[in-house]
Amino acid sequence: MSFKYFPHTEADLQAMMQKVGVSDLDGLYAELPEEVRFRGDYNLPEGMSEVEVRQLFDQLGRQNQPLTCFAGAGVYDHYTPSVIPNLLQRSEFLTSYTPYQAEISQGTLHYIFEFQSMMAELTGMDISNASMYDGTTASAEAMMMAVAAGKKQRRFLVSETVDPKTVEVMKTYAHFQGIDLEIIPQKDGTTDRDAMVQMLQEGGVAGVMVQMPNYFGIVEDYDGFADAIHAQKGLFVVNSIIADLAVLKTPAELGADIAVGDGQSLGIPMQFGGPYVGYMCCTEKLIRKMPGRIVGKTLDSRGQRAFVLTLQAREQHIRRQKATSNICSNQSLMALFVTVYCSLMGREGLKEAAELGYAGAHYLCEQLVATGHFTLVYDKPFFNEFVVRYDGDVDALQARFVENGIFGGVKVADDQIMFAVTEKRTKEEVDRLISLI
Repeated sequence: MSFKYFPHTEADLQAMMQKVGVSDLDGLYAELPEEVRFRGDYNLPEGMSEVEVRQLFDQLGRQNQPLTCFAGAGVYDHYTPSVIPNLLQRSEFLTSYTPYQAEISQGTLHYIFEFQSMMAELTGMDISNASMYDGTTASAEAMMMAVAAGKKQRRFLVSETVDPKTVEVMKTYAHFQGIDLEIIPQKDGTTDRDAMVQMLQEGGVAGVMVQMPNYFGIVEDYDGFADAIHAQKGLFVVNSIIADLAVLKTPAELGADIAVGDGQSLGIPMQFGGPYVGYMCCTEKLIRKMPGRIVGKTLDSRGQRAFVLTLQAREQHIRRQKATSNICSNQSLMALFVTVYCSLMGREGLKEAAELGYAGAHYLCEQLVATGHFTLVYDKPFFNEFVVRYDGDVDALQARFVENGIFGGVKVADDQIMFAVTEKRTKEEVDRLISLI
């Protein structure tokens, strides 16, 4: 045998090579020119013992520079209860893919059902699916869902106050789906309502997307948006930072037809950009247009509670060219993550965490303005994130923060920084940041 870890015997290899008509394994590559074939030795280190491997990774880990994070822009440094990683590493949960024989995977379907229930409760919507890959793709899928529901209406409007990273992904999807994606301009940090109404009256709009809180951290007033959009036969899509819905108006209260966003704010570590989990909720009448899995609860032949996949448009799996989306399933480990998080935190815990972030952000803003070097860019209600204008060199200031162990906000313009505060940030940490200015 060539390699001891291959599960094939010499007899297996000979039988397979005879079947494909080659005399040896090199014959599989006979068509490749000799000049592109590698004949040397691989530049690989010598094998190590377990102790040596652990020491190596400890040395690599010490090269990291942990920073106290005051940055957000869609990804936030929230508290993760220590029990979550331990539960997720149980063998019945830690799987690389979703079960195809779903009905015998009752544990997986059960926690997906609980995830759906929690997302529906947080958003106030009727229905949730079994999660999406992340918040940006969930937003793009919501756009496609609205266009599919609108049939001949191919225009989709998105506010300029939606996260630019999300909009870029939506542009990519729209390009290949033949959707006319148009930007509603912002005015003083909020969606220009008059511009939106005018764009709606031009006709052909399948839906409109806004964000709560918006990209600048502002809590916009969306009262009346749903009526204006529905009057033109469009769907209202609200993209939310889900943890903030513990204290803010829900998408349902705003009249939304579809609610989407990222679940990262529910305790998932920032982990260099992923993996995260997207959520998608909608009204009951749109359930057949919703992509992804939907888990329902029923009774089996013995009258016992059972979980099943239900109410899916068959085109997602069979008539792919007719499908609204070709997302048929999603590896749901991160959906389990936020399900455990919500179970541990409870209604009051989610509310307290959100309120601590709100209070910390307003304290930081007050202290920054008090230095005389910062002014608030948008004089609007904000939640746990805000944009300030700095009268000095932003790059130099942020470099000074990093030198002192602080990730000091996100630069959004040459003279502007966007700061975010979560429940993890203490008054002492805020005061230390201020002392560096």
